Amino acid sequence: MTARSALIWGVGGQDGAYLAQLLLDKDYRVHGTSRGGAIPDNLARLGVADRVMLHRADPSDSARVTEIVAAAAPDEIYYLAGQSSVGRSFAEPQATFAGAAFGLLNVLEAARREAPDAALLNAASGDCFGETLEPATEQSPFRPRSPYAAAKCSAHLLIEANRVAYRQRACSAFLFAHESPLRPDSFVIGKLMAAVRRFAAGERAPLELGDLSVVRDWGWAPDYVAAMWAMLQRETPEDLILATGTSMRLEDFVAAAFAAIGLDWREHVTSVPGLRRPADIAEQHADPSRAAEVIGWRASLAGEELVKRLVAEAIASPSA
Repeated sequence: MTARSALIWGVGGQDGAYLAQLLLDKDYRVHGTSRGGAIPDNLARLGVADRVMLHRADPSDSARVTEIVAAAAPDEIYYLAGQSSVGRSFAEPQATFAGAAFGLLNVLEAARREAPDAALLNAASGDCFGETLEPATEQSPFRPRSPYAAAKCSAHLLIEANRVAYRQRACSAFLFAHESPLRPDSFVIGKLMAAVRRFAAGERAPLELGDLSVVRDWGWAPDYVAAMWAMLQRETPEDLILATGTSMRLEDFVAAAFAAIGLDWREHVTSVPGLRRPADIAEQHADPSRAAEVIGWRASLAGEELVKRLVAEAIASPSA
């Protein structure tokens, strides 16, 4: 039997690298795209760089997108490309839309013509739902608060339109926050873990963060790519929320991280108003029960157990 083929747009990111590792473990032929010519660091860190067929591409280049889809002949396509920083999207709204929405449109069109039987997953975001004092479900309305969230909403609407117009086997995974040792320090939890690593080594330079009162549903990234794969194994893929169902204040997350290395966070962390976003979501809560029902998926780590795992990984990888 011929091995199944997968094409991952944005294979060099946190989720793309973990997804590549997962698919390779399942004996897929894995193609991946990256804007740069160098092998992405995350693939090297996971030890899979030499097993991924890498293509240099910008999803905004429709001709190149079509060329890659035709060459890969994928059974499954995962669209994880585009910049994923909410804060950065305020400074770069055009680039954010180009990656999340226009790039996806090119991939959908290429798939429709060159790989019509392929199943496609779009990485949407829990930020599409905005403020969710009551846990968001797949039926919750969109209330984007950032260019990033608005771009992700637009991308999902393209998924819906193509399902209706062309019967494409396409779906969106509404990903709430998920972290790992691959998360860069341009993200708040990556920045926190880099600081924890320094503090554990004896450094004491203060850590500056933004609004510590925000509440988020944080999970373990490898869990989420496993759910993405499971979503595409269904004959009719369905849009699903991927989250832990447990939310936590950033202040409590920070406190637990410092407590794990025997320090009081209040002596080492300051909240800097200049690091706050022009608009932010105060609280996010999510209901992942549909994912449990449809694909049998549940997050393995949440809350303080997740914090402890991240701290342990950070300390064990001092050169990361």
